Amino acid sequence: MTSPQWLKALPRSFQECARYMTPEQISNFLDDAIRNRIAVRLIAEQHIALSRTVVRDEHDNDHIGIVQLSCSPRDMIRMCASFVGDLCEATLGTSPRIDIDGEVDATFAYVPVHLEYILTEILKNSFRATVEWHQKHHSSASLSPIPPVLITISPPPSPSSPQSPRYLSMRIRDQGGGVTPADMSRIFSYSFTTAGRGAEAFEWDDADLGGGPYAAQHVGGSAAVDGPSSGAEFGSESLFAEMAGRGVQMGMGTIAGLGYGLPMSHLYARYFGGSLDFFSLDGWGSDFIIFL
Repeated sequence: MTSPQWLKALPRSFQECARYMTPEQISNFLDDAIRNRIAVRLIAEQHIALSRTVVRDEHDNDHIGIVQLSCSPRDMIRMCASFVGDLCEATLGTSPRIDIDGEVDATFAYVPVHLEYILTEILKNSFRATVEWHQKHHSSASLSPIPPVLITISPPPSPSSPQSPRYLSMRIRDQGGGVTPADMSRIFSYSFTTAGRGAEAFEWDDADLGGGPYAAQHVGGSAAVDGPSSGAEFGSESLFAEMAGRGVQMGMGTIAGLGYGLPMSHLYARYFGGSLDFFSLDGWGSDFIIFL
């Protein structure tokens, strides 16, 4: 089954299984299925990258296969923010700026395409929430600027012992109104979205790839799980090119989706032992805390 077919079949299967399985059972199944798919692709790409290095005798001091030894969160944030900003402006007419502080020159070893996906999905949520909250509370003629999305980078601390885990951490803070306490437990649940539906769980009746703006989340999922890698070794198309390209083909924006972005980002962050946490100040804004 090809990527579009798999992603198209997923919500239909979800709908049918809901009659016989609890939401927790469905969530556990999806976690396992997507995690296994990520693992297979990661192993395959690492094998291909290392094999090409040996065959072509091309050695890159900054890469071991698809792992970048000095991955720059600042550069990745700027790239993702530029892409998400374009989506936000195309969909909502404007976008917030980003402010990056902390240890902006910090680097760490990581798989860039995983970080791309995590940052893209979080920034999509933060940008959309910030713009919609600002538009809701200010008239179109208001001179009040849209508040920026603040991103703080913290490098891994010096370990207290050789066995101590060391994580690079980031905080992404927005002033998008936050999430109500009633919805906090569903933030990382599949199919939950606050995009345009009053924070209701998405109904799968119109979830075909051909209909409705909320089908756009399929684009993010496809690019992350089955799309080309961002590394030069794996083709000229980037993660973002595929996301945007499929969005154009389907005639829809990709700033909001079916509610797959955050749970999949949660899986990516935890894949190498990290974490993704969400904190909300209802009526003001939200914080995402990432440990990688």
